Amino acid sequence: MTRVRLCFHDRCFDGTASAALFYRFYRERFDANAEFHFTGMTHRAVQPWEDGLFDGNENVIVDFKYSNSLKVTWWFDHHQSAFLTPADAENFRRNPGPHMFYKPEYKSCTMLIADTAREKFGFNSEPLKDLIHWGDIIDGAQFPTAESAVELVEPATQLALVIEAAPEDGVPAKIIRELAYKPLPEMVKLPIVAKHLGPLLERHRRSIEILRERGEARDGVIFFDVSDLDLEGYNKFIPYLLHPECVYSISVSASAVRAKVSLGTNPWNLATADQNLASLAEKYGGGGHQRVAAISFDPSDIARAREVARGLVEVLRKAPK
Repeated sequence: MTRVRLCFHDRCFDGTASAALFYRFYRERFDANAEFHFTGMTHRAVQPWEDGLFDGNENVIVDFKYSNSLKVTWWFDHHQSAFLTPADAENFRRNPGPHMFYKPEYKSCTMLIADTAREKFGFNSEPLKDLIHWGDIIDGAQFPTAESAVELVEPATQLALVIEAAPEDGVPAKIIRELAYKPLPEMVKLPIVAKHLGPLLERHRRSIEILRERGEARDGVIFFDVSDLDLEGYNKFIPYLLHPECVYSISVSASAVRAKVSLGTNPWNLATADQNLASLAEKYGGGGHQRVAAISFDPSDIARAREVARGLVEVLRKAPK
């Protein structure tokens, strides 16, 4: 039996949707009896690829950084900051491999996998069109308004809330198999999802007021620090609902595994948004996309995270707008 180790971006709707899409694609086009093992990956201040992780006959990475391990057989990613080192980037350019796909022009890894699987391997992605659509909307920040991004009335946005913020570890990995086959309205009714949804919706409503109180909006940039609260998985569109005039947001949050500086761009106020946030984050060991990025620090280094965040706020406030 083929053993597949599938590593995906944990606590991320696009990462989880990418894993579900790959799971169904591989079973339908390669091996229906493959034994899958899922590993959620988190961006941290240390090297993410641990010895012994790639223990499958097939080792797959979706929506996460490149690994130069010869054991990796599939890779899909769309982040500007996909490579840990210039040597990794050069290694990929020289030896991309037949199943290694990197296209940073895509707004979501889910859409990248769907297009690649359909065009190169004849996979029928039509049964998953709703999941693929929402992967692109959520990760690509393509909601029509800030209100629609924050109200969380769609099953997809409710599922994204649970995936990103459930206090129980490992929820995304536990729902991948069902996400590959069940419609999104059924997914939010699963006991493992439903038990978290109510409390998280209430937490979401409280977080709007917390960000209203703590946000410092000036010169087109919003800054807030919620590192003393359990709010790492806050809805990233709330700042733009509260301050639609602002172009960028910078925040500091914390969890048991990292201190985090988040950088974002207002999707509904892009006229003067000419800063590449991934490039800014890369200066401090972080990365992401042009419009959204993050920097991870050791949990004990919260003071450094705050210092870096304040510095980035000043850079963006001085930027032409």
